[in-house]
Amino acid sequence: MTEKNDVTPIEEAEDGLSGFFERYKPHLTSLAVIAVFVMMTVTIYRLTSEVRYDDIVVALLDTSWKSAFLAVLFTALSFAALICYDLNALEFIGKRLKKPSVIATAFIAYAVGNTAGFGPLSGGAIRFRAYSRMGLTPSDIARVIAFVTLSFGLGLLSVSALATLIVAPRVASIMGVDAIWLRGAAVVVILVLATLIYVGRNGRVVQIRQLKLRLPDSRTSSRQFLVSALDIAASASVLYVLLPETNVGWPSFFAIYATAVGLGVLSHVPAGLGVFEAVMVAGLGNAISLDQLLGGLVLYRVIYHVLPLLFAIILMLITEMKQFAAKPVMADIGNLAGRLAPSLLSAFALILGAMLIFSSVTPTPNSNLDFLSNFVPLPIIEAAHFLSSILGLGLVVASRGLSQRLDGAWWVALVAAAGGLFLSLIKAIAIFEAIFLGVFIVALFFNMRAFTRHASLLRQALGPTWIAAMAVIVAGAATILLFVYRDTDYSQTLWWQFEFSEEAPRGLRAVLGLVLASSTIAIFSLLRPVTYRPEEIQPEDIEKATDIVAKQDVADANLVRMGDKHIMFSEKGNAFIMYGIRGRSWIALADPVGDESEFSDLIWQFVETVRANGGRAVFYQISSASLPYCTDAGLRAFKLGELAMIDLKRFELKGGKLANLRQSLSRGARDGLTFSVVDTPDVPAIYDELKQVSDSWLEHHNTREKTFSLGSFERDYILSQPVAVLHKDGKITAFANLLMTDTKSQVTVDLMRFAPDAPRGSMDFLFVSIIEHMREQGYAQFNLGMAPLSGMSKRDAAPVWDRIGGTLFEHGERFYNFKGLRAFKSKFHPKWEPRYVAVSNGTSAALALMDTTVLISGGVRGVIGK
Repeated sequence: MTEKNDVTPIEEAEDGLSGFFERYKPHLTSLAVIAVFVMMTVTIYRLTSEVRYDDIVVALLDTSWKSAFLAVLFTALSFAALICYDLNALEFIGKRLKKPSVIATAFIAYAVGNTAGFGPLSGGAIRFRAYSRMGLTPSDIARVIAFVTLSFGLGLLSVSALATLIVAPRVASIMGVDAIWLRGAAVVVILVLATLIYVGRNGRVVQIRQLKLRLPDSRTSSRQFLVSALDIAASASVLYVLLPETNVGWPSFFAIYATAVGLGVLSHVPAGLGVFEAVMVAGLGNAISLDQLLGGLVLYRVIYHVLPLLFAIILMLITEMKQFAAKPVMADIGNLAGRLAPSLLSAFALILGAMLIFSSVTPTPNSNLDFLSNFVPLPIIEAAHFLSSILGLGLVVASRGLSQRLDGAWWVALVAAAGGLFLSLIKAIAIFEAIFLGVFIVALFFNMRAFTRHASLLRQALGPTWIAAMAVIVAGAATILLFVYRDTDYSQTLWWQFEFSEEAPRGLRAVLGLVLASSTIAIFSLLRPVTYRPEEIQPEDIEKATDIVAKQDVADANLVRMGDKHIMFSEKGNAFIMYGIRGRSWIALADPVGDESEFSDLIWQFVETVRANGGRAVFYQISSASLPYCTDAGLRAFKLGELAMIDLKRFELKGGKLANLRQSLSRGARDGLTFSVVDTPDVPAIYDELKQVSDSWLEHHNTREKTFSLGSFERDYILSQPVAVLHKDGKITAFANLLMTDTKSQVTVDLMRFAPDAPRGSMDFLFVSIIEHMREQGYAQFNLGMAPLSGMSKRDAAPVWDRIGGTLFEHGERFYNFKGLRAFKSKFHPKWEPRYVAVSNGTSAALALMDTTVLISGGVRGVIGK
């Protein structure tokens, strides 16, 4: 039982102001996003007080096909530049991947990121899924994401500052500010960026305390500047060609556009919706007719945001066809698109849901309504408008489940899309709307096999980010309704008017149903009581888990025998995760154990259970094999250290490099040490002697038992597996319990303890003897255990996490014997395998490790002491 003194400091720290913000950061961020969006929509509503909906429709219809074609062309040019961000990033970190796969990954990442917002997160998640399967490590992928994000931000700053410096008087007259202030701000930005470029001209390393950062050299900086300039110029031209000819020159327009894009990105509102439009209207409202400007902005959203996503979906469908898949390049792209199908379909479902919602609150063209009135009864049209908004909300909710590959979400999305397609025809003969929904339905069928996770959508509570996105869409629908019918006087009779020509009441009822349904979902998600809390582990659970352990290859999985961890079994019961809970952290130890085909669903099951309980999901000491599954579940990985593994089939004491180990064996024999392995049935006979050695070891080292990732001297645990012992003068002087499985693939030791009077070098003698014995018994590998913080990248461009870990490894000897542990294991010349910690929020990695340390040490007292 945990002592009160052990938890008080942690609880007090988390109850402070920083703990409050850390705990509720997602909720506070989501509230800020909603507040920013509401403020921007109110601003747009007031700035467009003289504009009417019909004028915008006319402006849209007046857009020439030539302008639309040029907009599509500039969109393609912009995305080609965006793809160069990833190519440059991979070259900067020194990695080579197949270009078709990189191009497809970058295109899909930007198509989804531009639509869903939170580009570094949404697009970054796609990069993690794709690049991790191409062989990049989490550190490499983190560096790619950092390079792309910083390059875009710095490129946007530099290009917009240069443009503002050139056309400051014109921009100032448009925006109603002093040109001196604009030029002053532009000069400051240019000087700062020029200083960075000069300092890093030769790839110089900048050191801030213990943190080293390699700046891009002149070649990389200049190339990336050109890429950024091309990207932003092309995307600005998409909107520019959609607007009528005015006296606003392209350079002036470009400066305002760049500012709007930057503020939209900083707002974190999905796709910068509302923020981008508000800045453009404020900046150009005095120079361009507002109805034409709003019409151009609507068309810009469709061409630059929706069209690339639709193209990615179609590309995915094309690559599914056998005649195309037979070509190597298309096969690579097809395999990648298939793996990223859930993310693509999730983003597309979000767009289609918003489309159904917005179309329900906008009027139907009179010609279409007159035609429908001859064939469709009024009650059906009224119901179609109302149900379309609800189905749209269903698609928005299902989009989250699609990203998690839920089969329930697939069915909800299919039903909602099919219903929306049917209703779009009978409510307004909306052909384009029906085509988009049709493509989505076909894509769902083609990728049915990607949605194999058996989970109820009703059990998936929406997180703060998704609720914020839903709130933005609902608020947007309400704003559109108010804008379209701003000349309609509100009265209570509107709610009860049912006529073909009365569009305002129809939209009003649709918004009411939308608000009620979305509020119900939000309240259910935010206030849903905890539905699951793990019970104490039962003997039958340990027995079931040990049966699974015996049939697989990982020897460390025997730690489940300790009984100090909770166990979560997969739905089929052929795999499990062992985990502990400390504070808000639910910490899974190592990879899932058992049938690998069930690992993906089991990791999702664990992450969703943790989220449902308001916890922090942590996977501690996982291997590279589990990284794709953790990435799919939205976790971020950080390198924790390296595991030492010996290939017993090739291990020989011959040769010069193992001369020290041979000397250890000879010295131990001269000291009178003898080695033997006591099989499991015979361990009870020597238990008392083992306990005496263990107690003396703990007393001599002034330490206490550890838990969780290490075993402790518990009777049932010690008696459950064989024990290797050293005798001297007929008395046990050292021992180590052996962890092994029936497959003989791997063996390791957990507790290794020796009496204070044991001869010097007894540890080396014991290890070498165990390795030699297990090799003779036919075991394939010997697991020497992990060296924490070992193998961190020392490159100048390494992530901050690696730099901090490397610093602790080099200078943290007074707290933990990092280098000594690595040196001891290195004597055996093992193969080093990376191990990671994966967390649900990158900023929580330090807190997760703190909780893990406390859990292993048996409380804060164990951390402070030994």
